[in-house]
Amino acid sequence: MGLSTYQKKRNFSRTQEPRGSRIRSRRPKFVVQKHAASRLHYDFRLEHGGVLLSWAVPKGPSLDPGEKRLAVLVEDHPVQYGSFEGVIEQGQYGAGSVLLWDGGTWEPEGDVESGLRKGKLDFSLHGKKLRGAWRLIRLRGGDGEEKRNWLLIKRGDDEARAGGGSIIEQRPESVSSGRTIDEIDTKSGRVDRSTSTVRRKRVTSRRPAPESKAVTRRSSTGSSAGAMKLVRDLRDARRAPLPEFVPVKLATLTDSAPTGEGWIHEVKYDGYRMLLRLDRGKLKWLSRNGQDWTSRFGTLSLAIAEIPARSALLDGEVVVLDDKGVSDFHGLQEALSNDDPRNLTYFAFDLLHLDRYDLRNCRLSDRKNVLQALLEGRDGKGPVRFSEHVEDRGDPFFRAACSHSLEGIVSKRAEGRYLSRRSREWLKVKCGHRQEFVIVGFTLPKRSRGGLGAIAVAVREGKSWRYAGRVGTGFDSKSLLQLRARLEGLRRDDAPVVEPIGAAELRGVVWVEPRIVVEVSFAGWTSKGLLRHASFEGFRPDKDARRVVREQAVPASRSRTSKAKVAPGASPRVGRVSADRDPVTVAGITITHPERVIDSQSGVTKLEVARYYEGVAARILPHIEGRPLSVLRCPSGLAGPSFFQKHNDGRFGAGVKSIALRDSKGPARYLTVDTIKGLISLVQMNVIELHPWGSRRGDLARPDRMTFDLAT
Repeated sequence: MGLSTYQKKRNFSRTQEPRGSRIRSRRPKFVVQKHAASRLHYDFRLEHGGVLLSWAVPKGPSLDPGEKRLAVLVEDHPVQYGSFEGVIEQGQYGAGSVLLWDGGTWEPEGDVESGLRKGKLDFSLHGKKLRGAWRLIRLRGGDGEEKRNWLLIKRGDDEARAGGGSIIEQRPESVSSGRTIDEIDTKSGRVDRSTSTVRRKRVTSRRPAPESKAVTRRSSTGSSAGAMKLVRDLRDARRAPLPEFVPVKLATLTDSAPTGEGWIHEVKYDGYRMLLRLDRGKLKWLSRNGQDWTSRFGTLSLAIAEIPARSALLDGEVVVLDDKGVSDFHGLQEALSNDDPRNLTYFAFDLLHLDRYDLRNCRLSDRKNVLQALLEGRDGKGPVRFSEHVEDRGDPFFRAACSHSLEGIVSKRAEGRYLSRRSREWLKVKCGHRQEFVIVGFTLPKRSRGGLGAIAVAVREGKSWRYAGRVGTGFDSKSLLQLRARLEGLRRDDAPVVEPIGAAELRGVVWVEPRIVVEVSFAGWTSKGLLRHASFEGFRPDKDARRVVREQAVPASRSRTSKAKVAPGASPRVGRVSADRDPVTVAGITITHPERVIDSQSGVTKLEVARYYEGVAARILPHIEGRPLSVLRCPSGLAGPSFFQKHNDGRFGAGVKSIALRDSKGPARYLTVDTIKGLISLVQMNVIELHPWGSRRGDLARPDRMTFDLAT
C-alpha cells in the first residue's frame, strides 16, 4: 500500500505525527497503540517491507484463543510511527490521544506476502504484554468489496490465557512512559477524548492532587456541604476508596406496578445506562458492562464540572429529549452516530459513592436524598438532572407514563440497598413489548431498498441461541447501510442457532456471528416463539450479547410485599408471599418458598426455576424418561451446601417413580420421572441438575447413549 495514503491524510505542519519514510529494521518490529479518537480502539502494526502494516482493532487484543477480535486493515504507517505517543490535535485526521500500549519484535511463519494474499498470516510476538503464537485471518467479503476485515486471534500455547481476564484492562499503561491514556498531555482547556479531563484553576477548599488534571468548576446551586452533612448522618455509610467500576443493579420485568407502601416509582428512560465516575476532576463514563464511553460524551462531560464533589460515582441514564420532553432513543442513536453530544441529557437516579464514603449499603431513600442535595436545582433543566420520583402510587403513575408515550416506569424498594445483580427490589413495567435481541443473520435487499432486507434475531438460552424471527421495518437508509457494513465482517457458513427452523425462515438468510445487539419493539410472540410485527429501534452497544435473553414478565402478585412488619433499619424481603395468599402451583405441584433466591448473582428464584422446567419439559422428558437419575439438590440455593441423590426415599411426591436395580449395597430403588408433574416435583425438592443414565429401564446393562462432556 505504501505511505502515500498515510501522508495525504495528514498536515504535518499541524500534527506531531512523523512524516516518515521506508526503512528496514534488523529485526522487524510490532507495536500496539491505544488510540482515543472519535472511537476508542487499538492500532495493531507489523513491520514489513519498510512500513508498518496496520489494523484497527476496536476491542483490542485478547490472550483468550476463544476471543476472535475484529481487525480492520487501514493504510500503512511509517516505521517511525512505532515510537509515537502524544496527542493528535483537533481538526486533524485521527484527532485524539495516542498511547504506546505494547511493542517488540515479531517473526512470521512462512512467506508474509503469500499469507497476505491468501488471507491467513501466522506469526509470533515478542513484546512486553503480547507474546507467543498469533494469527490474522481475513474474513470473506462480498463481490467487488475491499477485503479489509480480518480477525486477530491468540493461538493456543503457554502464553494463552483462556478466561483469565482482559489484558487491556489489567495492563492499561504505556510501555514507553508508564502513563495511562488519560494522562497523555493535552493543551490547556482541551477535553481529552479518552477521559474528558479539563484543566482548572485551583480552588483552595478542594485542592486537587498534583498529578491530577482537574475540572473547571463553575457556579453551582448544589451543595457539597449539605450533601456531606446528610452522608455523615447515615448509619450505613462507610469510608472507602472510590471504586473503578461497580456492576449495576438491574430490574426485574413485571406485568404491573407494585402496590402498597414502601415503593418509589421513576420514569423508565429510553437511553443508555451509564455510571458517571468523578475523581478529583477526572471524568469517566462507564456503560453497564464496564465499557469506557467517555470519548462519546465530550460536551456532556463539561457540565459535570458543576457537580460540587471531589469524588463521586453516580448511576443514571444518558438520553436525548424530544420537543415534548420525552426520551427519544432514535434521537440518541443519531446524536452518537454523528458525534454530536450537544443534545445529550444525563438523568441521575442513584448515588453509590461520595467524597470517600461508600453509600451502597444505605437505603435507596437516603441515597436519593443525598443525590438531590448534590444536584439541587437540576431537577428540570440543564444537561445533568436529578431523576424525580413519586411514592406509593404505582398504578396511576404507570398509566400516566403510558398516556404520555413513555417506555414505562421503574419501581424500587425505598428501603433497598444497592446490590450489583438483578433483583426484585427494582421492578420495571413496560407500556409495550420491547427488548434487546442479537442479530444472527440478514437477508439481501429487494427492488430499490439498499443495505439489507431484514435481520434475523435470536436470544440466549443456556449456552445456545434460540431463533426469534425476522425484523424488517424501522430502519432508515443510513442504518440499513451501516448495519450491512458491520454484518459483512461477521459472515459464517452455518446458522448459529440450534433451534430447528422452518424452510421458509431459512430461505435467503445470510448467517452471521451473534455479536451485534439491537433493540426491537414488537406486538407480541407467536405460539412458535417468534416475534409478531417487529420493528427495529436502534443499536445497543452497551449490552453484552451473551446476556440477551427473552424477557418474561413476573406476575404482579409476586412483586407485592406482605403486610408483615419489618424491624427498623432492616430491608424487607422482596417477593415475600403472604400467609393468606393462595398456594403457588406449577403443573399441579405446590411450590413452597417460591421467593427463595436460588442464584444470588442473577436473582433467579425457586418459582422461576420451576416455571423454566415447566416451559422446557417437552424437550427434557424424551431424554430422561425411563432412565435412572442422579440429581443435584441445593436446599439453600447455589451458594449453599449441595449434594447428589440417586435413591428414591419416598419423599419426592407425585410423579417421581422408581427403577429397581442392584448396586454395590444390594437391591436399590433409583429415581426416575416420565411426566411434567414428576419433573416439577424434583424442583420442589430443590433439584437443580438432572444426570440420566445412558441406559433405560428393562435393559440397564446395555446403554444406548454415550455422553461427551466437553469443557469450553
